[in-house]
Amino acid sequence: MGSIPIIYVVSDSVGETAELVTKAAVSQFNGNKATIKRFPYVEDIADIDEVISLVKMDKGMIAYTLVKPDVREYMKKVSQKEGIYAIDIIGPLIDEIQNASGLAPLFQPGLVRKLDEEYFKKVEAIEFAVKYDDGRDPRGILKADIVLIGVSRTSKTPLSQYLAHKRLKVANVPLVPEVDPPEELFKTSPEKCFGLKISPEKLNNIRRERLISLGLDDQASYANMIRINEELDYFEKIVKKIGCRSIDVTNKAVEETANIIINHYFKTKEEN
Repeated sequence: MGSIPIIYVVSDSVGETAELVTKAAVSQFNGNKATIKRFPYVEDIADIDEVISLVKMDKGMIAYTLVKPDVREYMKKVSQKEGIYAIDIIGPLIDEIQNASGLAPLFQPGLVRKLDEEYFKKVEAIEFAVKYDDGRDPRGILKADIVLIGVSRTSKTPLSQYLAHKRLKVANVPLVPEVDPPEELFKTSPEKCFGLKISPEKLNNIRRERLISLGLDDQASYANMIRINEELDYFEKIVKKIGCRSIDVTNKAVEETANIIINHYFKTKEEN
């Protein structure tokens, strides 16, 4: 009864894709075990020559994901010359996608890993925004990339989520005259803190609509102009104390406000 030879997984990146596919293929052989040796970051001909010599000694075979055409072609040529079984996992698929679409591949190793890292950064930022939404846990203020402050109904939560999808960790803090802001707010960098300013008339309309949608009296103190002006005065006082930037969101879409914040954030980061 035959046995599966040692399989050398060769990649110009980490080699996770090639190893995963190889293990999936091996699993089809009725529980037979296979020794898999991973060779990552194989980027030139000298690396391939080294792998070929090791495979020959072990009487093994090769499964490879090499995206650069010249390196991939060399692997194919040398393995055939040496009588080594070698399977190109990704090359034929790249070629067929190119033929079907007419688009040119980037031929850059490691892009799948980069995409995965970007995805997980986004998920982490979204979870962060949920955890530190609405002043829930003031410890998030010091951990955040961006801190949003404002009175109720100034789009702090949707703005936090939008920025999180841009992979920024955002904490937001509601300002209420009767409640002192968390002390962390005055310890964080003013450069990463943004006050969301709004006109009293606009806020009055938003709050009245909110009360109506909840089946409540739209004349409640929450939507009262005297109360609103009191809150906005308190907001200005806190913004001044922190020394942070203020953005007027009265007639701005969430996306527009987010772009202002993003541009300022990365500009400040570059300067520092």
